[in-house]
Amino acid sequence: MIHLPELIADLGLILAAAGVTTLVFKRIRQPLVLGYILAGMLVGPHFKFIPTVTDQKSITIWAEIGVIFLLFSLGLEFSFKKLVKVGGTASVTAIVEVVFMLLAGYLAGQAMGWSTMDSIFLGGILSVSSTTIIIRAFEELGVKHKKFAGLVFGVLIVEDLVAILLLVLLSTLALSQQAAGTEMLVSILKLGFFLVLWFLGGIFLVPTFLRATRKLMNDETMLVVSLALCLIMVLLAVKVGFSPALGAFIMGSILAETTQAEKIEHLTKSVKDLFAAIFFVSVGMMINPSILVDYAMPILVVTLVTVSGKFISSSLGALLSGQPLKTSIQTGMSLAQIGEFSFIIATLGVSLKVTSDFLYPIAVAASAITTFTTPYLIKLSEPFYHFLNRILPTRWTAAISRYSTGTEGITRLSDWKVLLRAYAFNTVIHSVLSIAIILASARYLQPFVTKNIVNGLNGNILSVVLALMLLAPFLWALAIRRIQKNAYSHLWLNKKYTRGPLVALEVFRVLLAVFFVGFLMYEFFSTWVAAMIALLLTVLVIVVFQRRLQAFYDKLESRFLHNLNARDNQRNKPEILPWDMHLAEMTVPSASPMLGKTLIELSIREKFGINIALIERGNTMIPTPGKDERLFPADKLSVIGTDEQLAAFQQYLENETTGDAEYPKSDMTLQKIVISSQSAVYGQSIRNAGIREKANALVVGIERGDQRILNPQSDFVFDNGDIVWVVGNSKKIRETL
Repeated sequence: MIHLPELIADLGLILAAAGVTTLVFKRIRQPLVLGYILAGMLVGPHFKFIPTVTDQKSITIWAEIGVIFLLFSLGLEFSFKKLVKVGGTASVTAIVEVVFMLLAGYLAGQAMGWSTMDSIFLGGILSVSSTTIIIRAFEELGVKHKKFAGLVFGVLIVEDLVAILLLVLLSTLALSQQAAGTEMLVSILKLGFFLVLWFLGGIFLVPTFLRATRKLMNDETMLVVSLALCLIMVLLAVKVGFSPALGAFIMGSILAETTQAEKIEHLTKSVKDLFAAIFFVSVGMMINPSILVDYAMPILVVTLVTVSGKFISSSLGALLSGQPLKTSIQTGMSLAQIGEFSFIIATLGVSLKVTSDFLYPIAVAASAITTFTTPYLIKLSEPFYHFLNRILPTRWTAAISRYSTGTEGITRLSDWKVLLRAYAFNTVIHSVLSIAIILASARYLQPFVTKNIVNGLNGNILSVVLALMLLAPFLWALAIRRIQKNAYSHLWLNKKYTRGPLVALEVFRVLLAVFFVGFLMYEFFSTWVAAMIALLLTVLVIVVFQRRLQAFYDKLESRFLHNLNARDNQRNKPEILPWDMHLAEMTVPSASPMLGKTLIELSIREKFGINIALIERGNTMIPTPGKDERLFPADKLSVIGTDEQLAAFQQYLENETTGDAEYPKSDMTLQKIVISSQSAVYGQSIRNAGIREKANALVVGIERGDQRILNPQSDFVFDNGDIVWVVGNSKKIRETL
């Protein structure tokens, strides 16, 4: 008789249960994650009415693979450049929310008499919102075009990175079993070091490799190579003491910067869905229904803390970042749930055996409840804002409005800020690369040379020479490379105040380079020899090989920047800053009555009060199109207006359009410019200033005192103190205004 391995039988049982429950949940229009968890409860050891899984150890291994591919998929949607582009508003909101919820979760756990580790992990579980649930709710409610949706998406991006940091910190804390400040600091520095190193190395190597092998890649080989890269990074992460999930997330975020990102995401989606389903089913298998009954009150407490805490903290964070009251309330009520990452954090506590058995099912139950409440909270957010606006004192709402207006728009950086920011990036990046080369040379290069080429002192000398050849371009960039020449020149001309600090900065850069060379020598020779050789070699490299090093470094930098910007150059689309008016993207339907008509014939601005900032036609971009521009099928319009105006225009298109408006990702921004007597357009009319012609930009609003003018006439004359809202390319606007 043929014997069927238990793993295959268990896998068949899991997928059958998951298939049935997800069909039911699709029918009742609920998130599939909840269906997977319910399937896990049914086939788990605590439910005896149907066949149960027998080989739970093997299922746990499959679930770990599921976590890896789930984090890999999140990384593909994340990308570090997205984190940079979300700006301070989303970052402030996310940080306020995470810190508040960490504290709220800890205090709630302590109030219920839980252990310290249970309380800390509860705070981590409650601090991360659910990307999947929010996106689904936004799509079903049709609010993706609204202003607050862009802020919510930005907060979710920041939360992804914070969740990765939490995984590392909670792992360190769980293993040490005490809140050692030194260990936490070392873990954070170690994480930062490897994040920078992996990102720089990954962006330099991976896109180059994919581009070189592009002709050899079909769907099958692309899938195999992508998963191989993911697992290689998982091995590297584990090798240096991090979780496999971190490695998968990092590789996903690196691949997200390549031109193949969409294809890789499409090819790996089925693999991710399969293993993620197994992971979430394994989550359900760990839930004992009797615990849910016994801990009904803690589940209620955790749910209330989640909803109220996230609403308060997210709203407060949005207000502090300069958002209007309405946007802040809508953001807070949208983020009031916990989801996928929370399960991963809870799984970490179980796998490390530092949390109690009841914490996991309580977190899952609270997630299920908040999943059901999320759509209703989003729907009620606007009525709740109107209620608050009525009952709050007028001076409060006026103060919030003034604060919001004062913090939005362009803030011109001083020369010192520009220079110090550039020097900080230069120092961190090249210090990380230098340390990595030195440590790799001492631990891998030198043993290899002495074992296979030449041993003894000669082996050490050869190893040092090879290491210095690798270090040289980065030492040159660290110590000598000219950074932000214009800002540096402006500051240098102010002899009385700035030359001293500038000289100090340059001396610091040179000394840091000398230190790294000395550090390399110290790994191979005695201290005094290291100091002398470091000084001599540093001077030699700077004086003799400066031009060659500059040329070589420029090639490295050019390749890195080309890889980093390749995907953006391929798409070449705009990014949004928040205001009552904002950008949204809509597609012209194939059977629209607008086809073939010019913008002046359509009178869209007059009918709906909106402006068309950009037309994307295939690979062609038409910024701030003129009145004689015609519309064609499948044109993507980047339109600017208020929530109400965009909703009205979307309704106009709904009879023919199948997709929802989405937030674009581009260089097109809504910006605030304050006119002064030194401004280039001071005293000129909008028409004479030539803003449309020179900057491909539109003036969409002007504030003069207490007066707000929407869509001003072309003969409006700019005066000192006018606040001008312009949509267009930020660089061109700065050059023109």
